[in-house]
Parts: sequence; C-alpha cells; structure tokens
Amino acid sequence: MTTLVSTTDTVTRDALAVLQPGFTGTTAPDWLLRRLGEGLASVGLFGRNIESPAQLAALTAQLRAVRDDVLVAIDEEGGDVTRLEVRHGSSFPGNFALGSVDDVDLTREVARELGRRLAECGVNLNWAPSADVNSNPGNPVIGVRSFGADTALVARHTAAYVEGLQSAGVAACTKHFPGHGDTEVDSHHALPRIDVDLDTLHARELAPFRAAIAAGSQCVMSAHILLPALDPARPATLSPQILTGLLRQELGYEGLIVTDGMEMDAIAGTYGIERGSVLAIAAGADAICVGGGLADEDTVLRLRDALVEAVRTGELAEERLADAAARVRALASWTQRVRGAAPAPGADTQEGTAPGAGAGIGLVAARRAVTVTGHAAPLGEPAYVAAFTPVANIAVGDETPWGVAAELSRVLPGTGTDTYGNGSGDPAAEVLRAAGERRIVAVVRDEHRHAWMSTALDALVAARPDTIVVEMGLSEAPPRGAPHIATHGAARVCGVAAAEAITGARDA
Repeated sequence: MTTLVSTTDTVTRDALAVLQPGFTGTTAPDWLLRRLGEGLASVGLFGRNIESPAQLAALTAQLRAVRDDVLVAIDEEGGDVTRLEVRHGSSFPGNFALGSVDDVDLTREVARELGRRLAECGVNLNWAPSADVNSNPGNPVIGVRSFGADTALVARHTAAYVEGLQSAGVAACTKHFPGHGDTEVDSHHALPRIDVDLDTLHARELAPFRAAIAAGSQCVMSAHILLPALDPARPATLSPQILTGLLRQELGYEGLIVTDGMEMDAIAGTYGIERGSVLAIAAGADAICVGGGLADEDTVLRLRDALVEAVRTGELAEERLADAAARVRALASWTQRVRGAAPAPGADTQEGTAPGAGAGIGLVAARRAVTVTGHAAPLGEPAYVAAFTPVANIAVGDETPWGVAAELSRVLPGTGTDTYGNGSGDPAAEVLRAAGERRIVAVVRDEHRHAWMSTALDALVAARPDTIVVEMGLSEAPPRGAPHIATHGAARVCGVAAAEAITGARDA
C-alpha cells in the first residue's frame, strides 16, 4: 500500500489518533503496537480478544507498554451484551432488568461494580450505556438493551449508570445518539429511518442524553439512523446538523463523540467506510469505531490515508481533524487522572468473573428483576428445558450462552434440554415427545416478535397446562404458564434467578 505522507507528519498522527480499531487474537499483533507508536491512540476490544480477566489485564499492559495513555474500549453493557464474560454469560443483568426494578441506587451500584472489574483489567472506556428509549417493542436491535419505554425512567437510569461507571475510573459512552429506540431496522444490516417530529424527538429521544450530559458522560456514540426532521439527507453519524448543531451547540456537549461501527451496513453499504469516516469527522465526530468486522492493519491504513487525503484536498478542514484528535487525547488524559484512584490492572481479577463465583450485586439485581405470574409448587425433580431460540442480533452475538438449563441441571441432576428454532417442523410436538413425563420448562426470548414461538407455546400450554414459561426478553406477550417467569434479560445471572424462582432453591 502506498502511504500518502510520512507517518511522522502531524496530520497523519491526528488521522491515526481518531481511529478506534479492533484486531484479532488475545495478544496485541506487531502491527498494532507499531501504529500505537506512530500516533494511534485507541484500541477496541471484542469477545474474540478475551479469554479471562488475567489474560485481558496482560493484554492491556502490553498496549500500555507502548503507549501509557492508550484508550482501551470495550462494548460491555452487561446483560445480553457482554465481552468480558462472552464465554459464560454476564454476572450483571442488563438495562431492561435494572429499569424494571427502577432503583437508581441499584443501577448506580451495578455500573460501579462493572466498571471496577473493567478497570482491574485495564479497560478505561466502555461503549455503554444504551440511552435509547425502547418506544417500539418490535425494535430488532435495542430491546432489553434499553432501560425501558418510559422516557423519564430511561433518563434517570442512564444518569445513574454514567455516574456509577465513571466513579470506577472508566469513561462512559452513552449511545446511540440521538436515539435508536423507535426503529424497525437493525443498522448492522440497513439504514433505519425514524419519522418523528421535532417535538417528539426532544421530549422522548433526547431526554436521556440530556441526563447523561448533565451526569458528565465522557463520551457519546452516534447512531447510524436517518431522522428527516433533523437531516433528510444524511444519517446522524454523518450529519453536521445532528452532531455539531444539535449535540454540540444546542445540548452543549463538550466531550468525545465516537461513531458506531463504521463497517455496519447502514454506513458501509451506502457510503463505504473510507468516505463515511471522512464525512463523520467533518460532521463533528471525534473518533471512528471500526474493528467489529474489519480487524486488520489494512483497514487502519485505508482510513488513515482517506482522512489525510481529505485534508490535502480541502474536503476535511485540518483544524477539524486536529480538534477531533485533541478530544481523543483529552479523554485519554482524563482516564490517566482517575486511574490512580482505581486498583492496579490485574489485582483481584478473578472475583465474580467465572460462573457461580462472586456474583454479588449482579445476582442481587437479577433476583429483584424477576417477576412471577401464577403460582405452582417449587419444582423438585428433573425437568425438560425447551429453549426456543431466535436468531441473535449482531450486537448481542450468538456465542454467549443463555437460558436456565445449565442452572436447573446443576440443581436438579437429570434435567434434559434442547434448542428449537423457526422452520424446524413442529416444535411443540417435538418438545412433547422429548419431555415424556417430565415437567416442561419453555424458555423464550422476545416471544412477541416471533409468531412461531407463540404458536409453539400455545400448543404446549394446551397440551401440558403445568408448563413453566420463562421469558428472557421483553415481556410484551400475555403471560401464560404455571407459572410465567419474566427475567427482563438473558444474562447468566438472570438464568440463575429464574432457576431459583422455579425450584425455590437458593445458594447462600
């Protein structure tokens, strides 16, 4: 690849500074360490980079041996979206569970403990919380990642989460500005459009972001969504009216603005990542998130050179690029200032990170979030767990286990389980054959969005009225089952709490 200018050039260093790339592997590749030495200021981590807290601490130490002020970012929402515990499921319930409890002190404490564990591993920027108001229950990408559908509730819990996370020395990144809750399209696959008027936007979508700004959120992430009331031509990530006019000038936000993943089809499929990155920085973004799907040196060089070329041709003002890079470095300085108050990376990294170990405040919160409709005697003998599994959205991923089978099997040895999907014959008939005389525990996730799940549950409950139904997504469908248990999320601790409700057994 031909480099446009020397890698020691100020513009080139600034172009590297605004990138937040990912990589593959559980140790830093040579190319990444080399680019950190040349001006790269941020690194994004994903589930593929993490095996254990101790390994993660070693990885972040490897990065800081080259650049002490590097921003190490991660998408650790807790709940359904976890990278720190991608192999086992999260020790913390997600936003919807916390919102269903509606105790801001609990939300603050959960976020503080999550931040503490991230800080111990050397992570100092968390792409969380989601401040989206889930006003559209059919939303395919937000759902339980939101605190709920009530604007005031979402606003107060967003602020509490920001305060808790940042009290542990980890910068919060409130997302997805100006609000992704009223979409019917996943921006990983296409460009969503939200047709609401300005009054609705200000009263509903923007209120949680105002609360986050007031709480001191160090970072805000843009959404790849089209809002014609604000900008009929460009999605928020690429819109000067939205990032500069609305977020900077009208809302008075002075922190870092980072984009959502630029390889998502809402941008990559419409503008391409190079063109999209130039337009995003020009619009007012300060950092380019890329690396969830594109995780190699060539991507970094392509984006760096596209930004440098845009400055050279006058499409991107050099001052705008310099300002963006300065905001990245300012956030890095903030993390260094607060790092001294946090435990050293690697200290006590094992607590609460393995299944069944030290769940603490996360399990307390998951237990409080469970609601039970109907009554039945506690289950005391082996059951059959039927997990009705939808296709996971990309943000959640399909590599993280979920459900109640593992915990029920531990408490009730001999419990059987299988998974059922859409289009695989007659799921209800298959479950009835496999269960035999055992009590059926039917586990669903967002039943209201999947007609095949509703059909299967109707048939199961009709044939076996004692079927226990566990909803681990949004609880929008009418409750049925004996009993019906809503966990308000599919984190590992939510499964533990559901199993406790089913069996009446609780570990000390």
